Amino acid sequence: MPLICLALFTANSAQAKSIAVQLQCEYLTDPIGLDTPEPRLRWKMEDDRQGARQGAYRIWVGTEKNEVDQGKGNMWESGMIKGAEQLVRYAGRPLQPFTRYYWRVQLWDKDDQAGAPSETASFETGMMDISNWQGAWITDTRDEDLKPAPYFRKEFSAEKPIAKAQVYVAAAGLYELFVNGERIGDQQLDPMYTRFDRRNLYVAYDLTEQVRSGENAIGVILGNGWYNHQSTAVWYFHQAPWRARPKFCLDLRITYEDGTTEVISTDNSWKTALSPVIFNSIYTAEHYDARLEQEGWNEAGFADKEWRNAELTPSPSQNVLAQTLHPIRHTESIRPVGFRKISDRQYIYDLGKNIAGVSRITARGSAGTTLRLTHSELLDDEGMIDQSNIDIHYRPTDDSDPFQTDIFILKGEGEESFTPKFNYKGFQYVEVVSDQPIELNQESLTGLVMHSDVPPVGRVSSSNPTLDKIWEATNSSYLANLFGYPTDCPQREKNGWTGDAHIAIETGLYNFDGITVYEKWLGDHRDEQQPNGVLPAIIPTSGWGYQWANGPDWTSTIAIIPWNIYLFYGDASLLEACYDNIKRYVDHITDISQDHLTTWGLGDWVPVKSKSPVEFTSSIYYFVDASILARTAKLLGHDADHQKYSALADRIKAAINAKYLKPETASYGSGLQTELSAALHWGIVPEELRQQVADNLAQRVITDKRHIDVGLLGTKTILNALSDNGHADLAYTVAAQETFPSWGWWIVSGSTTLSENWDLEAGSDISRNHIMFGEIGAWYYKALGGIKPDPAEPGFKHVLLEPHFVPDLQQFSATHESPYGEIRSSWERKGKKVSYQLTIPPNSRGTVVFADAQKISMNGKNLSKGEAGFSVELLAGNYEFEIEE
Repeated sequence: MPLICLALFTANSAQAKSIAVQLQCEYLTDPIGLDTPEPRLRWKMEDDRQGARQGAYRIWVGTEKNEVDQGKGNMWESGMIKGAEQLVRYAGRPLQPFTRYYWRVQLWDKDDQAGAPSETASFETGMMDISNWQGAWITDTRDEDLKPAPYFRKEFSAEKPIAKAQVYVAAAGLYELFVNGERIGDQQLDPMYTRFDRRNLYVAYDLTEQVRSGENAIGVILGNGWYNHQSTAVWYFHQAPWRARPKFCLDLRITYEDGTTEVISTDNSWKTALSPVIFNSIYTAEHYDARLEQEGWNEAGFADKEWRNAELTPSPSQNVLAQTLHPIRHTESIRPVGFRKISDRQYIYDLGKNIAGVSRITARGSAGTTLRLTHSELLDDEGMIDQSNIDIHYRPTDDSDPFQTDIFILKGEGEESFTPKFNYKGFQYVEVVSDQPIELNQESLTGLVMHSDVPPVGRVSSSNPTLDKIWEATNSSYLANLFGYPTDCPQREKNGWTGDAHIAIETGLYNFDGITVYEKWLGDHRDEQQPNGVLPAIIPTSGWGYQWANGPDWTSTIAIIPWNIYLFYGDASLLEACYDNIKRYVDHITDISQDHLTTWGLGDWVPVKSKSPVEFTSSIYYFVDASILARTAKLLGHDADHQKYSALADRIKAAINAKYLKPETASYGSGLQTELSAALHWGIVPEELRQQVADNLAQRVITDKRHIDVGLLGTKTILNALSDNGHADLAYTVAAQETFPSWGWWIVSGSTTLSENWDLEAGSDISRNHIMFGEIGAWYYKALGGIKPDPAEPGFKHVLLEPHFVPDLQQFSATHESPYGEIRSSWERKGKKVSYQLTIPPNSRGTVVFADAQKISMNGKNLSKGEAGFSVELLAGNYEFEIEE
């Protein structure tokens, strides 16, 4: 195919315009509390000229901001380094704990003209080593069955002028931190859930503004979280091997203006008492008795003589690390769109959409009035709360812990508000029932959306409202299932189901900057993997999932997610961290396989009607894992492993084709949608049969009335296989369907999130907020926008573009904020022509292919057509095409 190469350079470079912006360390802006000895530094290049490219860079890192501002770095001065890298590991003097470092970057452009240095950014180290902790782990009792959450407090005096105060909090369970009565931070549900007996996370805060000279008080309230799981369900978290009463460890480091340092730490001199949170469960709900509030408990001067001393307790693990990821937050407040007063003791609220989060209630009533707030996704035929689709796995031992039902007991002192601290739920409707007459109105309740607060990096819009609503519902389900680890649903389970997560990985990464969450979660994988390589189906786990539901179709997360992080970010760190784990996993599958085929797995979960053989789909994922391992081995320089696992992947592929391919008819197995599309999408089909298999897939979809007939695994492949092989128009028709079974059917039926089952009236698997069918959210970018990363130049250093201008859609636009900046692919039909606009970010380049076009002009200039269509290589810049199909 002839290529048109456009080297669009600016002749006059006398005034360089390149500057580094959006500086980040470890993918966070000005983070504090890092343990990484060689943190990753990254930036973006701001330069609006056509062909903008970074020719070199210089980094300064130092402990004094004014010196770094002046171009001096006492920790690292890299000097001018030729290259286009925008992700660099720190390579200066050894970093010290508890230290703030400042850094700047200067760039040279493609013409070797130096730009102005960037603004100064910072990062701050934390403990760096577990030996630097001074605090002891403390708790209030050894009784793990005690229901009320404990308060802790400590008063101290700071006698000298304060220059800086930093606090470090590690907890097994959940906590909220207060200093002098003020809640610290806006994070929720800290620290993140891990395998507590193998790894614990701590969080750092800057308290320079909160700690004052003179008397001070620290207050902490502990919640159970997943550490002390008191609710009973089928997953055995109440029998977890780590389970104990919540505990925490804290160091407050005060640096005075005279240079001296004082550390206030946890020990058994801290005081403790039970709090008004009389019960809390991450799985079910929270109960709060406002009559038990102790005003001023977290302030200096509070009379705590009735409080007991804290108890020293063992550390839950010997691996206490910094929590380096985007935290969970309340991200949106939602006012109800519907409100019904059933009686003066019963009210029902409708938020108008399905969310993950909590509700805040404000009410007036006499002391002891008890409100029960029951959360559900559905109403029954009578318009009343219906939890029948989400309480299936709950196994209560009594009626004291109702599912998704907060209990709020009023103290009877005017207007009172309650918001759960240590819980979240999945819901659209809230029923409030009071044991006494009470007057509520539509403004009495607010929904608070919660999820890991990952920055959005993608946006899609089109001329089809249903298509746009599917994208919005997909993103809503993705975020509703992101709480420091990806989950399946925010109500019924909250489990880190591996299959759901790898199916949705591209959807997540096209739309959100999620690398910090995935790096943490793959650490959970490494914690949970058995010596023989086996991983559980849910991660983290109490021990459930090693015997059922795991297998390559699910637990391929260990390979697929690091590989996609590499593709989207151009960062091989996670692949390197997981390399030995991927090897052990692939080797285990090899050990239990027969003739390079495996039956280990769940298969095409929750299909419409037809299910492909488990051996077929699991063996394909075995091939995918071996292929990723081989490519990773080559990337990391493990040549012998590259040869070994490349050969293994070839043998697996040959075995699949030997048993399931029918070359005479160019079909697989029974010719089901999943069988044909999975073979195409994952590269199983021999090249000479690829188009015939694709055509057979298209015919099968047409026979199925242009609707899907797939389960979870097939949703990953069906639209992609069609779009990538000459049938994008049919893929769009399937994606945009509004009749059963389809994504659009959910939307026209009133759904605002994705469901667990294609049939909304199914007898099982009927959560209304699942991400597992969410690959369609990535398909928008890949097929309609045509935006794909290039494995040879990952991180969108080279952008592969092949937009499909499907005839039934008038307009489409997709933007993705890549590591280099915004990629924009937008098109609109104008009569018989298509107007296409494309943006390639600075320091990147792209190749755009128009396989079916007859005539093309770019920026007003006609282009020549090659034998296989048009392929145009582009440097950074904005481009306008006019296409005649």
